[in-house]
Amino acid sequence: MATLKIKIQLYCGDEIAMGPGKADLLDAITQHGSISKAGRSMGMSYRRAWMLVDTMNRCWGEPLVRTSPGNKHGGGATVTDFGKSIAAAYRQLQGTVQDAASCEARTFLSNAILSAPRAHKGD
Repeated sequence: MATLKIKIQLYCGDEIAMGPGKADLLDAITQHGSISKAGRSMGMSYRRAWMLVDTMNRCWGEPLVRTSPGNKHGGGATVTDFGKSIAAAYRQLQGTVQDAASCEARTFLSNAILSAPRAHKGD
């Protein structure tokens, strides 16, 4: 059976306000208490993680992540209660969409698709 991957992205203008990677980053910040540690745990640079947090914070009515200034031991970050509610609602939406994708159309498409593309003609 073919793999069906559905990715939900919520846009704020041209910016992705929430998607699977940003939700995962919020989870990692909750776990590690730091943007840099969260980014490292996901294989991304601090700059990339910080840019994703900045985008999220600019796209919602309230900040999703609060940061505390760094010192010789480093700073910290916490996911706000609002951020936790956004992440939970996003995960709920993901589950709902995945459940809805378990239907006759999915079965039909999964049975009709090949496991790999055919070779190009003339190869």
